[in-house]
Amino acid sequence: MARPLWKGAISFGLVNVPVEVYPADQSHAVSFSMLDKRDFAPIGFKRYNKKSGDEVPWGNIVKGYEYEKGQYVVLTDEDFRRANVKASQTIEIETFVPASSIPAPYFETPYYLVPTERGQKAYVLLRDALANEGKIGVGQVVIRTKQHLVALIPDGPVLMMNVLRYANEVRDTEGLNVPPKSAKTAGVSERELQLAERLIDDMSGAWKPDQFKDTYHEDLMNRIEDKIKKGETKELTQPEKETGGGRKKAEVIDLMDLLKQSIGKGGKKSAHAAAGRAPATKKRAAAKSRTSSQAHAKTSAKRKRA
Repeated sequence: MARPLWKGAISFGLVNVPVEVYPADQSHAVSFSMLDKRDFAPIGFKRYNKKSGDEVPWGNIVKGYEYEKGQYVVLTDEDFRRANVKASQTIEIETFVPASSIPAPYFETPYYLVPTERGQKAYVLLRDALANEGKIGVGQVVIRTKQHLVALIPDGPVLMMNVLRYANEVRDTEGLNVPPKSAKTAGVSERELQLAERLIDDMSGAWKPDQFKDTYHEDLMNRIEDKIKKGETKELTQPEKETGGGRKKAEVIDLMDLLKQSIGKGGKKSAHAAAGRAPATKKRAAAKSRTSSQAHAKTSAKRKRA
């Protein structure tokens, strides 16, 4: 069982829910060692005292803040806690927002929130109230030495805590060659847009995370095994040279033709989509009709009140 990386409480209003935080993600990256390419010996790194040159064991290392050149104030875990005792022990929910209102760039790292024995009832209360309302809680908490903006999200039987980026941590698009907002201004025709929507309909389905696999990990391991079998363990593979006299001139892309070909090559999905395409189109038309009717009803209501 993983060890909790933080213990404290969720606070909303006057209600406190004692919880523990556990990582919800795990890495499957291949581990590599750094080698000296002259003799392929492993490279090591030492923590050493810059004054004496002696190596320093982990037990003798402390954190220090340089407040003047060469002058440090030493900080322990207790100093970090005392800087703001409440923030370091409480996930303080400051507001509740619709579940779909936070843009994707703000989400960073997921964690599981697990209640302690005495926090079970309050935990379920918050979890189910959020789920029923279609809301998520947004607040702040200090973990280790950093304050985090977090979102509390109900997910089945568990409450997830997803660390969010602060607004000043998300770059704006200034300086990027972003296309215009208007599709027409960008040269996209109505017919091309319709075909793109049809292709999206054809390729749409339920979210099934198990169907996505990290195939590159397996491909990389096959490449490593291939080099071992060929006795190329010490060979530095060089990039392949370009053939055909350099890069070809950029070809004019016919979006309409590519879209038509994509729809025709939909495989199993295209057969399913062929049966469901008309209903999908009807759904869009019905949605537009409902939106128009709702807008008309609101306008009529306002006129009556006036």
